[in-house]
Amino acid sequence: MKNLIPNSKPGRDELIPIASMRKKYLVKEGYLIPGIVTVIFVVLMFVSVGIPELYEWLIATYISGAAFYFVYRLCDKSKPWWVLFGSGLTTCVILSSPILLLFIVVFRGILPGNLPENLEQLAFPVLFVKMLFGAGLMEELLKALPVFACMWLGQRLEKPGREKVGVWDPVDGILIGTASGVGFTMFETLGQYVPGMVENVTELLGEGLLGLGVGYLAGLQLLIPRILGSIAGHMAYSGYVGYFIGLSAIYPQERWRILGVGYLSSSILHALWNSTGNSLLVLATVGAFSYAFFVSAILKAKEISKIIVNR
Repeated sequence: MKNLIPNSKPGRDELIPIASMRKKYLVKEGYLIPGIVTVIFVVLMFVSVGIPELYEWLIATYISGAAFYFVYRLCDKSKPWWVLFGSGLTTCVILSSPILLLFIVVFRGILPGNLPENLEQLAFPVLFVKMLFGAGLMEELLKALPVFACMWLGQRLEKPGREKVGVWDPVDGILIGTASGVGFTMFETLGQYVPGMVENVTELLGEGLLGLGVGYLAGLQLLIPRILGSIAGHMAYSGYVGYFIGLSAIYPQERWRILGVGYLSSSILHALWNSTGNSLLVLATVGAFSYAFFVSAILKAKEISKIIVNR
């Protein structure tokens, strides 16, 4: 085979490619940080073998982080990590505070969002209405609180903090809202659903090694699709609401109409997902629609952001 470059020898940079890489180029184009983070999580997972609770936390954190990173790169706008982390953490704090009880009293006590234990007995229209109030409207408003808080803070801070924290366009709203959805998913999955699954299976099979082993396996089988599916679930719903919150910052004179459209449409998608679990085909269709709504909001938000920058 002939040399592609005749009468030449490979240089040091060609033999040792990393020696020629600029730091920014390697980090941005080579996905260096995600790869290193993956290696770290792999090592931690090896260490956590035999410690199921820690293993579940690692799996949930890695999958949710990867899903959020996908959204972050798709948005193509930088936002400080501490703002995004703070959004998810704030949602977790709200879920463990009396604020959640207030939401439950309003949406599931005063409004018709109370859910019986046996959902199969409810006709679809009744189930949908209950899910709309008890899950969709309640949870989407709760997850939107960190986005509204960032918008409020941004309007009161001086530069450069106002640009870093604030919600000035739909992309800002999507990023902060999606981070809030990550926090909600992590808290709900690891704090409620997975422990509940482990407890139910253990009670069924007994508290011996077999019961605990099967229980933790069942919990892990529930954890993975719940966290991975959040990109078409809680992340999508709250990111979609965040788009409209950011849009309302551009059109303050139409704020309530904009917020109403986003809040209601996201809550309807949420309620449809929760009330169509009996049919896997319908469930997959609703999930696909939710993801399509979310991605279309991201693409439109980027268009709007470019228009604002070029003004």
